[in-house]
Amino acid sequence: MPNQRLSSRRFLMALLSVVLPLYLMLSLLSKTFPAQPPSTVHGSTSVSIMASSHSRVPLEAHIMSKCPDARDCLRDLVVPAMEQVVDKVNFTLSFIGSYGTFFLSAMIDLCPCRLLLTKSISEYSIDKNNSIHCMHGPGECLGDMLSLCAIDLYPNDAVIYLGFTNCLISSYGQIPSRDLVESCALEHGIAFEDLNGCISEEGKGLDLLMASMERSQAAGVKKSCTVRVNNKTWCVRDGGEWKDCPGGSNTKSLVKEVERLYGM
Repeated sequence: MPNQRLSSRRFLMALLSVVLPLYLMLSLLSKTFPAQPPSTVHGSTSVSIMASSHSRVPLEAHIMSKCPDARDCLRDLVVPAMEQVVDKVNFTLSFIGSYGTFFLSAMIDLCPCRLLLTKSISEYSIDKNNSIHCMHGPGECLGDMLSLCAIDLYPNDAVIYLGFTNCLISSYGQIPSRDLVESCALEHGIAFEDLNGCISEEGKGLDLLMASMERSQAAGVKKSCTVRVNNKTWCVRDGGEWKDCPGGSNTKSLVKEVERLYGM
């Protein structure tokens, strides 16, 4: 029995000589290199914080759909800039006109135009009791509504609705030709029937147009095309020339300004 107790004591001493140093080493390591919470693994926390610190920059273009200056503005400035900063901006496309008892002093050749769709997009009647006015006539009111309806159908996809609008305005003289509208809708994946329904008498196109005109009026914008960044005028395309563009009228300068504001 004494020999058995001696053997057990020796076994315990041998076990402690191995376990105790190992325990002390692990304790020391845990204090020197504390475990990190799961949310910070691979820098995930810091990335999340960086992403949430940026706010999208307000970018807005005020246009008339049958205006050559709007065509130039979208083609040469807005669309190429959006291709680079679409994920850094809150983009708004607004239209210029008048309704009710308000008339823009800059308007010429005003034409009352409530467009009531009948059988096709190019067959519409005019309700002369309504006082919505578009500078380039009833066809422009319809062109404006078509773009606004595309925005309403795809509010979170500027690539679709801006592409569709640019397609229309690139051939602004043909607005509101059914062939043009169908071609642009097909090119940008928009159902023609959805656009047709939106601008019909039962649709919301007229309300969208009035709200958009009101927005431009509230901003004090009268010229197509006026580009605003962070709620301030950045550049104006008027009479075939760039005006009031202290920051520059090219894509590079607009992109640089958006990125500067986005990084603040």
